[in-house]
Amino acid sequence: MADSDKVAIVTGAARGIGREVCRELLALGMTVVAVDLLEEKFPEMQSDLGSPGEKLDCRKLDVTDSEGFTALVDAAAEKYAHVDLLVNNAGITRDGLLMRMDDKDWDLVLKVNLYGAFYGTRAVSRYMVRQRGGSIVNMASYSGLEGNRGQANYSASKAGLLGLTKTTAIELAGKSVRCNAVAPGFIRTEMTDALAQQAKDIALSMIPMKRMGEASDIARAVAFLASDASSYITGQVLSVDGGMHT
Repeated sequence: MADSDKVAIVTGAARGIGREVCRELLALGMTVVAVDLLEEKFPEMQSDLGSPGEKLDCRKLDVTDSEGFTALVDAAAEKYAHVDLLVNNAGITRDGLLMRMDDKDWDLVLKVNLYGAFYGTRAVSRYMVRQRGGSIVNMASYSGLEGNRGQANYSASKAGLLGLTKTTAIELAGKSVRCNAVAPGFIRTEMTDALAQQAKDIALSMIPMKRMGEASDIARAVAFLASDASSYITGQVLSVDGGMHT
């Protein structure tokens, strides 16, 4: 199947990296089901991406809702007859030192970042196995590979996502369904723009390339793993971090 005929579901799609992923996939000609809890961002998103008509299908979803995620995938498959790509991009942070972290912040980050990806993967895999083809791309993180002070919950969720990625790849490879992960480092987004200059300087000191990445850098990596150009790649983690993890 040509990339231009594919149907993609992207979570956390309304802003930041998720929006850039949608932009990149739309540029390949894919139909994109853009999923986010921030429904109020959809008009701005559609305007920003050029209002590509039926190619962009915005839908509200809380990824922590297992039944809701399954229903969304079922609806997309019914409407478009197939689902070829899932990008599990939705994620949150609730940073704090381990000894002071409360149960609520631990549970919520794991629920969104890891459980949400599991719910989506389980739902799309049923269709991808039947159609004998598909690609799942999980948004991991440098923090999941190396750990990060003040991010016990976030690092644990992203490390868990790497385990989910590799197990999914092994289980589904025989049906020509691939699963890979992209692990961003420090990427310039609304969140990093709001950091104090001292925090930015510390981050830059950790990056061998001495600059933050752009959301488009991550989007291009996702597009590669989504496309037929990576048809023999599965179970891998692609670090896009300016050389932080080697």
